[in-house]
Amino acid sequence: MKTWPRAARWVVYAVIALLFAIACAFLSNWQFVRGEERAAANALVENNYDADPIAFDELMSGTDDFDPDDEWQPVLLTGHYLPDEQLLVRNRPRGGTSAYEVIVPFELDDGRIVAVDRGWVPPEYGGDEVAAPDAPTGEITVIARARGSEPQTASGQTAPDGQLPTIHVPTIADLLGENVVTPIYTIMASEDPAPADAPNAIEAPEIDAGPHLSYAIQWILFAVMGFVFIGYMIRTEIRANREDDTDDDEDDEDDLDDLPPRRKPRARRPKRRDRDADAEDAILDAI
Repeated sequence: MKTWPRAARWVVYAVIALLFAIACAFLSNWQFVRGEERAAANALVENNYDADPIAFDELMSGTDDFDPDDEWQPVLLTGHYLPDEQLLVRNRPRGGTSAYEVIVPFELDDGRIVAVDRGWVPPEYGGDEVAAPDAPTGEITVIARARGSEPQTASGQTAPDGQLPTIHVPTIADLLGENVVTPIYTIMASEDPAPADAPNAIEAPEIDAGPHLSYAIQWILFAVMGFVFIGYMIRTEIRANREDDTDDDEDDEDDLDDLPPRRKPRARRPKRRDRDADAEDAILDAI
């Protein structure tokens, strides 16, 4: 009767180790996927960031036919800014602070409107106004790099009038109308003619593999360590049970020595080892 509860505990230990290993495998695979996504994003930067600019018509013929493989591709925009529709995107990590990025809609000669990120400006502490250089007026040619529209915040965060929590281009389209190119916005590289004052330029993205591979390997090691720990617990429990049995046998021998000679029982033949002891020896040999 003593063996079944002990075996049941070992089964529970094994199930816990298995479930922990499955969770670690899931997390490890997630990190591998993140690493592959990061590698693909780095490849787009390497292939497109310094490519020769192309006409916007070569990038998109309409307002929603953007190819994600063209992200970071420089394009030529010819038309004029809509400075009265300028928007500020808040809480952007630029220049070591929570800066604002300046989004100014740009109307192409064919009537389509592209959101242009002209750069960033620092926050004005102590006041509600944010100082941003005015966009140039009149006909202008802009070289800018295409970026995919950002998602809205998961928390549904809002912003004051004239500001945005993220560069979610469909939100800009709701303000300006149906001619807005919604899948992308663009990051300004240069303007011709160049204005006397402009926001701070947005730096090129870093090409870095990130920690995803090391994290994935760590989760695999955690899964292995879980089985090692469970094996150690079972081995320790078996040893403790053996020591208890040995102590009981020694106590019985001491009691027999205290009896008068005539009352001592005759020596018995050693008992045959039971199956529990054999099973424990097999587990110890396997660990």
